[in-house]
Amino acid sequence: MHTSAPPIYSVADIRSIEAIVLPSARPSLMERAGRAVAEDAVRLTLDRPGPILIACGPGNNGGDGFVMARHLHLSGRPVVVAFAGNPAELPDDAAAAHRAWRASGGVTTSDLPAPPAEGWSLVVDALFGIGLQRPIEGRYRTWIQTLNAQKCRRLALDVPSGIDADNGRVLGIAFQATHTSTFIALKPGLLTLDGPDYAGEVLVQRLEIDPRSFLQPKGQTVIPGLFRHCLRPRPRNCHKGLFGDVAIIGGAPGMVGAALLAGRAAIKLGGGRVFVGLLDRHGPAVDFFAPELMLRAPESLLECASCVAIGPGLGQSESASGLLGIAILQNSPLVIDADGLNLLGRFAHLKAALASREQPAVLTPHPAEAGRMLGCSTADVQADRVGTATRLAKELHAVVVLKGCGTVIAGPQGDWYINGTGHGGLATAGSGDVLTGILVSLLAQHWPPLDAALAAVHLHGRSAEWLAQREVGPVGLTAGELVDAARQVFNAWIQQARCL
Repeated sequence: MHTSAPPIYSVADIRSIEAIVLPSARPSLMERAGRAVAEDAVRLTLDRPGPILIACGPGNNGGDGFVMARHLHLSGRPVVVAFAGNPAELPDDAAAAHRAWRASGGVTTSDLPAPPAEGWSLVVDALFGIGLQRPIEGRYRTWIQTLNAQKCRRLALDVPSGIDADNGRVLGIAFQATHTSTFIALKPGLLTLDGPDYAGEVLVQRLEIDPRSFLQPKGQTVIPGLFRHCLRPRPRNCHKGLFGDVAIIGGAPGMVGAALLAGRAAIKLGGGRVFVGLLDRHGPAVDFFAPELMLRAPESLLECASCVAIGPGLGQSESASGLLGIAILQNSPLVIDADGLNLLGRFAHLKAALASREQPAVLTPHPAEAGRMLGCSTADVQADRVGTATRLAKELHAVVVLKGCGTVIAGPQGDWYINGTGHGGLATAGSGDVLTGILVSLLAQHWPPLDAALAAVHLHGRSAEWLAQREVGPVGLTAGELVDAARQVFNAWIQQARCL
């Protein structure tokens, strides 16, 4: 596994690290956490020095809030602490933090007070931490609604209360943070599903702990450093044959555009020659927006191409399933997307053939397609995005790209990654076809499957961000606009890598 990217740990893994560190931690992890987030609070309120509201819960997250309040109070910052629990029922460390807060002269209110006339400078969510598994109800639900309505910065400690730290699900209601200070390492729920919409800007407070020294992570965030070794400038002495013959199979009647979008992305991301095999026998003979593409009958391409992508606009006809079966039997690099994935969900013999390939294919399902391949619902997939991606990768001996907010990329050996680039503008028709074209182009240029998947996903999202910075989207962004942006960003990456 690569080691240069920020690690991601599940709740169970964080608990394992804490169990090793806690007995000898001086000062305690709670003391370190509270002091660190107090410093974060000071930075967040430099331009607004009014009172800070800290809402503390009945567990150790509340204890972190009490320590934070004490440090702010002793530094002269006005702090209001709301705590609805019973101090006698707090866990030991949190109870000690509460006593220290009271000994420093601090007081608590049993309900959220009305904001001062000038408003709060910051509201802090110290209600529930990474162990929450049940929906938030009753008083705490009302508290979160009130906190979310405050017109100021909102800081969550570890994870926003109401977000499942392992998968990003909202448990009834969740605190809407503008900033989250998370402890020791990133958690999956901050990065995927609903987590990014609630966590805001995430800062990791390591608390003087290097988690890798206690437990090697299974997951990492995607950064260009993971695939920088593949970002090489082209020599002057080269020819198109060095960069692969790409075949894109799809484009059934009514869906020709999907295959053409993938083809345009493949040629503009550097594929040497790009062929598009259209199932629509009455389809165009040339793509006038990209005349460099060579349009052929799909059957003629599978055995001669050095790299194949099958699925964009493929349909689920008998001829489509036959073409997929042939593509799987070839040992060339293979990307399967869209209806290719739906056919895998329908036909067990295709899944078996895929799992027995020597070279891992790359699969790019959205949640519904992943559910069809596993025989479960879309909701089941979304409830465990990391688990779904890793299970598919292992069962099908493939690199799996589970698309969505916080796309999860999983390898067949159990390693997984979460990508953070992109925005809601990518939820547009044809966006996935462009991703497929980028991915197959990198494979044709001899990128290893996992590196190609990481780079393609990260580039796809970064291209959307690049366009938004130039006032193209997010709303109304079209898939075709991503192609030229991806080429621009990709070449900039190569130039940057060359200068390092």
